[in-house]
Amino acid sequence: MTGRVNLILAALLLIAGFAALLTGPDGVSLRLIGDWAAGRDPAAAIILFDIRLPRLLSAAAVGAALALCGAALQALTRNPLAEPGILGVSAGATLGATLTLYFGLAALWPLALPVGAIAAAGLVTALLASAAVRTRGMATLILIGVGLSSLAGALMALILNFAPNPFSLSDLVNWTLGSVANRSFADLALSAPFMAAGMALLLTQRRSLSLLAVGEEAAIAHGLDFRRTQIVVVVATGLATGASVALAGAVGFVGIVAPHVVRPWVGHDPGRTLVPAALAGAVMLIAADLLVRLLPTDTELRLGVVAALAGAPIFLMIALRRGNIRHD
Repeated sequence: MTGRVNLILAALLLIAGFAALLTGPDGVSLRLIGDWAAGRDPAAAIILFDIRLPRLLSAAAVGAALALCGAALQALTRNPLAEPGILGVSAGATLGATLTLYFGLAALWPLALPVGAIAAAGLVTALLASAAVRTRGMATLILIGVGLSSLAGALMALILNFAPNPFSLSDLVNWTLGSVANRSFADLALSAPFMAAGMALLLTQRRSLSLLAVGEEAAIAHGLDFRRTQIVVVVATGLATGASVALAGAVGFVGIVAPHVVRPWVGHDPGRTLVPAALAGAVMLIAADLLVRLLPTDTELRLGVVAALAGAPIFLMIALRRGNIRHD
């Protein structure tokens, strides 16, 4: 069953990818590939491979990474509302990126922004990994993550408050809204190895996460090394999430929604949810970015805004369904 789900989602990913590659302001243009193949239009290669393809690959990579992290964290915490931002890594990475903008480092070195985001995510991940070694309960680790996220948010507000001019403020705010527009293969090459490493580590924990479905104590009785699993998932989430923020800025809700969409198809098995969730997350973010490009607005909406508008109602529906909000 899981293999069939993966094939269906992979097919949807290919369809979404081709649609994003061939769709522009004037709609779908199948002739674009023909013009490129025949060499009739030099601009076709630039449009396809220098503008649209890096944007498409960035959206797919970020969507897959965030969804995979969300599925792993939901399995680890046994909390259906867990997502990458719960550990504070997203906020830390966003703070690192905006610091490079505030101090003008991004203007001096184009790669300063993603490097700053990844470095900040690495620092937060190191703190969380250190805490994971010292504590066994996930509740304490989540509280530490919430505290780090709040601290990063406060520092972000401070930076925005002291922005030297309106142009700097605009750059800072735009980064916090999330986007894959104008991304290059150089940006992707810098972030992709960290995302790939984090995702690969998470996939090694599929059996452990499936065991956790029966409860922590029962899983330990079946031979699970819970502390090791906890540390690996935290470190892997930090790597993948930090690299995602470095590439696309702050994009929320994908990590919550994608696992919930695919979970019923795989028998609610946490380990089997990982790969389908990653594929679904990639499809969702490609579709969201395609919507961003096609909406007839004077200013292009940010990807994080569209993801939040689509994801927030689903988040509320999940919370209501879980009984977190009591009906009168």
